[in-house]
Amino acid sequence: MTGTRPPPPPPLPSPPQARALRVVVADDNPVVRAGLTALLSGHPDLTVVAEASDGRAACEAVDRHRPDVVLLDVRMPGVDGISALPYLTPRAPVMMLTYSGEPAIVREALRLGARGYLVHGEFTVEQLVTAVRDITAGRPHLTPTPTAALLHHFDATAHAPDEFLPPEGTYPPHHLSRMQPSMAQSSPGAVPTAARARFRLSAREAEIMDLIASGMTNQRIAALCFITEKTVKNHINRIFAKLHSVTRAEATAKWLGTAPDDHWGAR
Repeated sequence: MTGTRPPPPPPLPSPPQARALRVVVADDNPVVRAGLTALLSGHPDLTVVAEASDGRAACEAVDRHRPDVVLLDVRMPGVDGISALPYLTPRAPVMMLTYSGEPAIVREALRLGARGYLVHGEFTVEQLVTAVRDITAGRPHLTPTPTAALLHHFDATAHAPDEFLPPEGTYPPHHLSRMQPSMAQSSPGAVPTAARARFRLSAREAEIMDLIASGMTNQRIAALCFITEKTVKNHINRIFAKLHSVTRAEATAKWLGTAPDDHWGAR
């Protein structure tokens, strides 16, 4: 009998690949939406399944796509983020991602079930990605401004009647902030200090760039800063030169650290 080798055993089945987390991004600023989508989609375990420009569209996207996480802005036309929260939070974990850091808004968002609150300019790209992953596991994330608002609220209500206290189990003190802030603590409306240092903008230029990033027109910026539109344009020309940008969208993406090829915030 000739020696014949037995056939090789069949290959072992490959372990199942973990499903990518499905994310809905809701923000009325198309530049912010595009930047967040590009950043998150660059990670194999995250996929943006829908973008929404207001709260109503966010609710529709959640019904349609059943995401694992919703990133939700506060101030949007039509149905704003706070108004959409009671509908969204029973259907998906929600993390606020916004410029709005007013204490009353922070408290209301958390009271309505948001599992995290991130203020633009207070987190790096990698911290954002970590927060998105952690929210699905029930680990809350807050940046310095909402953390300070919540701590102040706890201090003010330390001896208040129970009906004025946050619901039991909502953001206990040892979970107040899982972020290690890489930027100076900001008051509401403050500019991203790390971005200002990186691009060597003056305080006024940084203020105007922050207003540009929030979607304001030159006319509105002039009114808020008590300067002429011509002065605003002069500032913008200098800002664009320092950011090596030719459009508001490009400058905004670099300022927020959401440009697809600009991962400075993660370093």
